[in-house]
Amino acid sequence: MSALEKTDLQLGYIPLLDCVAILWANHQGYFEQQGLNVELIKEASWASLRDRLAFGFLDAAHCLSAMLPAAALGEDQLGVPLQTPLVLSTNRAFISLSQQLSHKLNIGIDTPTQAASKICKAINSGENIRFAHVFKHSIHHFCLREWLALADETTAKSVKLLTVPPPFMVDALINHSIDGYCVGEPWNTQGEIFGISQIIAQSSDIIPPVADKVLAFTQDWAQQHPNTLSALIQAIKKAQNELKHLEDYAEVWAMLMDYDIIRFECSNERHVKKYYAIQHIIRNFIEDDGTPKLSDMQWIFSQMQKWLNTEQIDHIEELCRRCIV
Repeated sequence: MSALEKTDLQLGYIPLLDCVAILWANHQGYFEQQGLNVELIKEASWASLRDRLAFGFLDAAHCLSAMLPAAALGEDQLGVPLQTPLVLSTNRAFISLSQQLSHKLNIGIDTPTQAASKICKAINSGENIRFAHVFKHSIHHFCLREWLALADETTAKSVKLLTVPPPFMVDALINHSIDGYCVGEPWNTQGEIFGISQIIAQSSDIIPPVADKVLAFTQDWAQQHPNTLSALIQAIKKAQNELKHLEDYAEVWAMLMDYDIIRFECSNERHVKKYYAIQHIIRNFIEDDGTPKLSDMQWIFSQMQKWLNTEQIDHIEELCRRCIV
């Protein structure tokens, strides 16, 4: 095995279900097996994680896929190139609405288009309906816009969307700061179990199966630490493969509770459907072997042009290649 350029690493993450492979790799000692001493750093928001990764306070991070094209264009106002060698999740996000607003607008078992039509009609009638996404450059932002556009593209373009870190979505709904949100799990399930929200659409019904979270590094870091990068990938891939085929999730569930990601009672005896639904999501976070696709980055670039008024982008394929190690 080639010598590792660096063995002590700081790896950032946001409390979400799709950082589970990173946590599991650490829990199972897979990083140690690769000769790595990894410290997991919980970040407060995607903005803080991005900044700390870009400026070298983190070696690697659980990262929003759309941050990479944004960095490639300098749209993040930092312009530090980010790259990924590994997808951690494809779009397994959901759109949740407060139960109060769902009842008011009679949104029940509607299709995404029907639900969007009721929301757009209410907004255009003067209702102040506030939606939140997790970050400006995220598939969650684009998913909300694309969902509303199913009913009214003008409303989808003009509506103001708020940014709320994933762990605070349910609290923001409880405090009436927002009326709905698009986020990954377990925060949609938490809202339903708390009796405050209901899931009205899933991202897979609205946008294509593009990468959501990725393992990210700065381009400079990846070039300077190729053997360390390879060891990190191997450890996380081993965890991903094990999670995909694991039969008993009790230990995984306990780990997620220890990391304060799961904050509600859920088991094979209580909230049983939710318990097994979350297991299903974990098993299916990635397609194939998690290799990043140029087509995913191309889709993100197209969404930036459509919804963020990004100027015409030349050499898109070249830019996409720069986002992938």
